[in-house]
Amino acid sequence: MTGSEAPSSFRLAYVPGVIPAKWVRIWQERLPGIPLELVMATAADAPGMLRGLDADAGFVRLPIDRTDLSAIPLYTETTVVVVPKDHLVAAAEEVSVADLADDVVFHPLDDTLDWQELPGRPAIERPATTADAVELVAAGVGLLVVPQSLARLHHRKDLTYRTVVDAPQSRVALSWREDATTDRVEDFIGIVRGRTVNSTRGRTQPQAQPKKQRSDEGTARRKPAAKSSGRASAKTPRPTAKRGKPRRRS
Repeated sequence: MTGSEAPSSFRLAYVPGVIPAKWVRIWQERLPGIPLELVMATAADAPGMLRGLDADAGFVRLPIDRTDLSAIPLYTETTVVVVPKDHLVAAAEEVSVADLADDVVFHPLDDTLDWQELPGRPAIERPATTADAVELVAAGVGLLVVPQSLARLHHRKDLTYRTVVDAPQSRVALSWREDATTDRVEDFIGIVRGRTVNSTRGRTQPQAQPKKQRSDEGTARRKPAAKSSGRASAKTPRPTAKRGKPRRRS
């Protein structure tokens, strides 16, 4: 459905690692009368929140089940490995998955990377969250491969990270329930896509007013000049006056 009534607020979900501040700021500038409410959600819970309309739209990590959800991919993140600062990996600018083969690499339950084959040696247990896995890395138990934004989110002074060139990458998308594409959702889509404040793309546009008729409209148009045949037109001879008979002299 396309809602015509504006809701009291716009609820925006976002997953860890996504920073929606710039889009929120633009929303507040353009729609100051409609509060925007931020709702934190895990990567696993965000799609369900959108389906249940607990949020009007949200930033999610792909892939998700898009049976009833629309999604606009926004960007792809670099994948990094989080290591202690004194680890051998820290001496390199970037590494490959093969470089991690001899290390324990944690695979937390909230991992969003689409691995076909997990890197490194498996841990005895899977940490419940990325935050828990970071604590284990700091304890020197193993390593963690995550999107770069999550490495920044869980930054510690005793840890660093390096790019993993051949690891799967996480894609971030804006998503919403397909049958709940309201005008407010369209407004936020426009903000995320960088449309100007005067753009009405994706919204119901007002009908254009008919142009004012010109004052001379309806008058007969001038007849086009006759085309010349290329031959000089014959001049019409002037009529000659008839001469009268000469008068007789008396």
